[in-house]
Amino acid sequence: MTSERSTAPVADVEALSRNAGLMTEQFSRALAAYAKPLEEGKPNTALAESVTEVVRTLGTVAEKWFTDPQKALEAQSLIGGQFLALWGSTLQRMQGETVTPVALPDPKDKRFSAPEWTTNPVFDFLKQGYLITTRWAEVLVEEAEGLDPHTRAKAQFYVRQISGAMSPSNFLATNPELIRETFRENGANLVRGMKMLAEDVEAGGGELRVRQTDQGQFQVGVNMANTPGEVVFRNDLIELIQYAPQTDTVLKRPLLIVPPWINKFYILDLNKDKSYIGWAVSQGLTVFVISWVNPDARHASKDFESYMREGIFAALEAIERATGERQVSAVGYCVGGTLLAVTLAYMAAVGDDRIASATFLTTQVDFTHAGDLKVFVDEAQVRSIEAGMKDRGYLEGAKMANAFNMLRPNDLIWPYVVNNYLKGKAPLPFDLLYWNSDATRMPAANHSFYLRNCYLDNKLSRGEMVLGNVRLDLGKVTIPVFNLATREDHIAPAISVFEGCRAFGGPVDYVLAGSGHIAGVVNPPAKPKYQYWTGGPAHGSLQEWISAATEHPGSWWPYWLSWLERQNGERVPARQPGGGALPSLGQAPGTYVLEKA
Repeated sequence: MTSERSTAPVADVEALSRNAGLMTEQFSRALAAYAKPLEEGKPNTALAESVTEVVRTLGTVAEKWFTDPQKALEAQSLIGGQFLALWGSTLQRMQGETVTPVALPDPKDKRFSAPEWTTNPVFDFLKQGYLITTRWAEVLVEEAEGLDPHTRAKAQFYVRQISGAMSPSNFLATNPELIRETFRENGANLVRGMKMLAEDVEAGGGELRVRQTDQGQFQVGVNMANTPGEVVFRNDLIELIQYAPQTDTVLKRPLLIVPPWINKFYILDLNKDKSYIGWAVSQGLTVFVISWVNPDARHASKDFESYMREGIFAALEAIERATGERQVSAVGYCVGGTLLAVTLAYMAAVGDDRIASATFLTTQVDFTHAGDLKVFVDEAQVRSIEAGMKDRGYLEGAKMANAFNMLRPNDLIWPYVVNNYLKGKAPLPFDLLYWNSDATRMPAANHSFYLRNCYLDNKLSRGEMVLGNVRLDLGKVTIPVFNLATREDHIAPAISVFEGCRAFGGPVDYVLAGSGHIAGVVNPPAKPKYQYWTGGPAHGSLQEWISAATEHPGSWWPYWLSWLERQNGERVPARQPGGGALPSLGQAPGTYVLEKA
């Protein structure tokens, strides 16, 4: 009778040797792809500049501790005592004793879920040593005396990046799961992984573009961004999409959605089950959406004023021609919301009342408490970005995509590195991550204006921003405002949106949704994952507002629709896109959204 007891895999030496050779070939291909820009005289200077910035920032932290002998001793004692305890407990374990761990991972940390990280003393030592070291580094940054807030925030960010990269779970020799998998497959996993690595470096033009999903499973306009509609207007910056009605009557006042240009608009139209746009249409709204061009060198001089005039103003004019309605309700998402707020301040200054109510989705107008992206913004870094944009005329899409991924490296970078290149497994299809990787470029003038006027100098909330020779004052914006924040947002933090409410001069309904920047917004009523809180205007502190707020299960979308209907509930016969003064220029989602960065 054979034993069913599980045994450790035994490698086939011949197969392992053969696969080692194949792996080396693929790795050489990856190196060749990485070196190609250097051979063509196009070195990646941005990488060197980034490393310099990291060294400079962490060097400042080190100075605070190690130039003073007393502080240096304190820093060494912080880590030395814990490692002595770890050595002692490890020796006790090897003698068969039961011990209490010195350092435990967060229960949500999936990196150390394999049983060997706990049962095997060697791997347990590596895990605890890593946790002790990284937490020590975090403490040094948090408790360094005399650091300005921006330098401290940058140092915390860089420590997270380094900690994420140096985890023993990321390396073949120190990850028991990878060792087991490699022996089981005789190294075939590494052959597949190096092949994907080479493909991803080639796809990135010499830079690693980590694949996060199965790209072949999605097609924009087919199984994504497929709510029926027509492009009814086009210029150098936008295609304006009017969606086909799904009801006999619609609200008289059309809805204009201004999405961010940092990403593509179809985050609001992922598929029929997750489409904010499709749901709004189904509720009897005449929905128009701006689809921004994916800019190139021709658009280098397009600035914020261009995006206001050729974007929002052009859309308003087109909507009036298409529907006969002069006034619209407007929705702005993320930086699209910031542009909408800028536009409203300009319109208030010149007496333009074509936008009758405004909805802001995870939008910042006051950047005092801006999110983690602020670590990339100071005078030196902005100048570096501007210099990089000068020759091309735009910021490459991959730069912004990488920045967003770096905000959550242990979720968006390293699990895919391990899964793809070491386990040799292709990532699963995931619509949100397909959209996340579908990057867009940004015109040099526009991006420079945004970084300097918003993140760097916070001019909009201070009433110091000037656009078209007009000084902007959000206090003159007196139309009703619906202002949605999300509780776990790292890009537009809830506190930042909350404080921004006070800049407006009219009634503001602040609503807080569960989850983060994307999932908190895209939370459809049919399949809600998160809750939301209502509590009226943003009075007092955010914590006081939350304590007094009412929690509601499910999606915030119906609550928003009720708010919108209260502004103007009159209904008219449904409008067909492309049938009036603006003929169809093509079916939704148009052509601009299909342009790859």
